[in-house]
Formats: sequence, structure tokens, C-alpha cells
Amino acid sequence: MRVAVIADVHGNRLALAAVLKAVALASPDLVIELGDAVSGPLWPAECFEILAASGAMALRGNHDRWVGRNPPEKLGTTDAFTWARLSEAQRAALAARPMSWRGDGILAMHSLPEDDLTYLMHESTAHGIRERLPAEVAALLPEAAGESLILTAHTHRAHALQLPDGRLVVNPGSVGQPAYSDTQPFPHIMQAGTPHARWALLERRGTRWSAAFHATDYDWDAAAAQAAQHGRQDWSRALATGTLH
Repeated sequence: MRVAVIADVHGNRLALAAVLKAVALASPDLVIELGDAVSGPLWPAECFEILAASGAMALRGNHDRWVGRNPPEKLGTTDAFTWARLSEAQRAALAARPMSWRGDGILAMHSLPEDDLTYLMHESTAHGIRERLPAEVAALLPEAAGESLILTAHTHRAHALQLPDGRLVVNPGSVGQPAYSDTQPFPHIMQAGTPHARWALLERRGTRWSAAFHATDYDWDAAAAQAAQHGRQDWSRALATGTLH
């Protein structure tokens, strides 16, 4: 079985189109999209429509929840921009996405099954970002229910880790936003270091999974120009370079 995993598109239509073209060439049995699909100063509505037509199993991320369930006056700048460019039906569809999905020996979610804000494989501390140990990751997860693969996103960092019981945890990285900063729970920066669109292809042979991480080329200068056009130099720099520096 082959599973293509995409996440954190954040409204980047150009990155999404390039990744979906690469995914199609890989001919997976299943495509899973782990949420935070449209929120960004780019092409929210266009990305919604592309993803809706893709046939991917779509899950809800924290930005999908915020845009789908809150009025614009309660949203930050990026989410308010997104809210204004989506229809009521599109916002409702984002809000109705499930937080997690189980099937075919897979548990998939944006971050955790009932928590879309806590990082799973990384931790924000007063001393910076640290990678959690396998036992720490296992302690955050629900009791295993037959799955051998766990898919998570949210940090925008491509990463894999094997738990003590043999389950493989995979974050495919971000399709559309290679770098961002946050203040919670401590100020920190997440950055891929290159502007490529990230995704992963998982393959199960017998009871074991292998993970191939992909960094797909696309016209990131055009995406950066779109962000700049909307007054977001922070996004423009991140899209063009993969860093915030």
C-alpha cells in the first residue's frame, strides 16, 4: 500500500499544484491531507477548490478550525484575510472536517487526535525547540488500536520517529509555508531552510512502513510576490527562502 501525505498548504496554490502533480505520478492508493489547508495571504479559495476536487482524505487543522468557526473580528491578520475570501459554505466545510481519521492501519491527524495546537514530535521550550524522545511521543498518543503508522503535521517540519512499540510517526512537512514564527507556549521559529514544497510518500510492505520525503520545486518567487502584494513581507521572505532571516 502506498499513501501520499500532504499538510499545511496554507493557501499556496502554486505549491499545491506542483505537489499534486508529483503525487499523481507516484500513483498512491490513498492521499491524506492533514489540515491547515487555506489560511495564508495567498489563494485561499482557489486552494479550497483544488483540494475539494483532489479526492484527498481531508482533516481539520487549527487554522481551519479558527477560520471555520470564528467571526473575522476574533481572528488574527492571516486568518481574517482568509475568512474574507471564502464563502460561507467553504468556511462551514472547513469547520466540519474531522480532527482525526483511522483506517488501513493508519492514525492521521493535524497534531494530536483531540488537540490541534500541541506539537507531537517537537516541543517549544524556554531554551528553544527540542525533539521529543520516542517514549515522550508515545505518552502523548492514545492507546494503539491496531495502527502501525501515525501521521501528524502542524510543525511544518518533515520528520520521522519510531516508537518503542514499533509504530512509525511521520510529519510530511509543509506544502505551502516553509517557515513561520509563533509565541506559544514560548517564542520560537520553525523553518525548513529551503523554499521547496514538502510532502511524503509512505509504503507498507508486510507490517512495516517506509517513508520517502519529497521537496518539490515550484515557482516560489511568484508565491512570494503574491504575499508581498498583500502586504505580507514576512510571508514573502519565508516563501522565497524557506527561512525568516
